[in-house]
Amino acid sequence: MNREPEGRATRLRISVVVPSWRDAESLVTLLPELSRLDRVSETIVVDASADGEAERIALSCGATFFNSPLPNRGEQMNIGAAAASGDVIVFQHSDAELGDAHLAAIETALSDPEIIGGAFFRKFDRRHPRLTWLESVARFLTRHGGTLYGDQSIFIRRDIFEKLGGFAKIPLMEDVEFSRRLRAAGKIAVLDPPVQSSARRHLREGAWRTSVQNGLFIVLYHLGVSPHRLHRWYYRGASSQPARDPMLSS
Repeated sequence: MNREPEGRATRLRISVVVPSWRDAESLVTLLPELSRLDRVSETIVVDASADGEAERIALSCGATFFNSPLPNRGEQMNIGAAAASGDVIVFQHSDAELGDAHLAAIETALSDPEIIGGAFFRKFDRRHPRLTWLESVARFLTRHGGTLYGDQSIFIRRDIFEKLGGFAKIPLMEDVEFSRRLRAAGKIAVLDPPVQSSARRHLREGAWRTSVQNGLFIVLYHLGVSPHRLHRWYYRGASSQPARDPMLSS
């Protein structure tokens, strides 16, 4: 577990919660980096794949490790948040970046007591070059009340997270649903530097196809289609898949 350096006892304590499902390859990159950051008070990994390698990596990096009975990202993040002791919780995808500059930005933002949480702008590295304009579009939408997605390193004061009751117990779109309640609960901040989103799924399945599919599922959710039905549609034909938001799966 990360420890506060001497002389920093009054610093905002940041807990980082990382949901994992067959993510050992990503954890081996992310967790050593987090362990070297003084601003991280603790890292909590909640894995739903019964992967001994994920547990080994987490423990070797000083992280707290929990197994989750179901691959449901919202429930995994709730498990991690329940164990967190920090003043603020950052919900971090295993294949997204989180550096000292991001944590410093969180500290600066939360020095304003009116700000209850927020997220980071997104950086679409390595996507199809014809889709790079989406980064500017996403920045505009996020700045003007748009959804805060899970791969934007959502952060929130721990007491506010508890008052909101955590993430909804739904198999898909948990970040979309939580973003709505977070924005309604108080003042939020969307920060730079932007976080780099994983482009693995875009590269594997095609950038245009993935972007169109993501957008369609989000529209259907906002039109009232059940997240349980969306989950079945999204993972149709698969024998075993994680319950994940299509906007963020990679």
